[in-house]
Amino acid sequence: QVQLVESGGGLVQPGGSLRLSCAASGFTFNDYTMRWYRQAPGKERELVAMITSTGGRTVYGDSVKGRFTISRDNAKNTAYLQMNSLKPEDTAVYYCKATTGARAEYWGQGTQVTVSS
Repeated sequence: QVQLVESGGGLVQPGGSLRLSCAASGFTFNDYTMRWYRQAPGKERELVAMITSTGGRTVYGDSVKGRFTISRDNAKNTAYLQMNSLKPEDTAVYYCKATTGARAEYWGQGTQVTVSS
């Protein structure tokens, strides 16, 4: 039923760009706040970006501010993460998460991003 499916990850050189997508189904997408998280090997999961249900407000982690942009297209039930000026330290598995204030919480399976020359 409920699914969040990330795509768009891969191998990119430092300074390059990638666009991640998170396709949602099985719930009312426009009622949910969307977030992107990432987790690198041996490190704790960290918040990358957040966007409210209407797209009216965004929040970014300090390490990606100015380089990454979160967006959403509610007509397509999809959230995006545009990643520019990528650095090796951005290498991680990236996950999307959908939440409401009523305890509902859904996670995607993750997509690997590797930044290496």
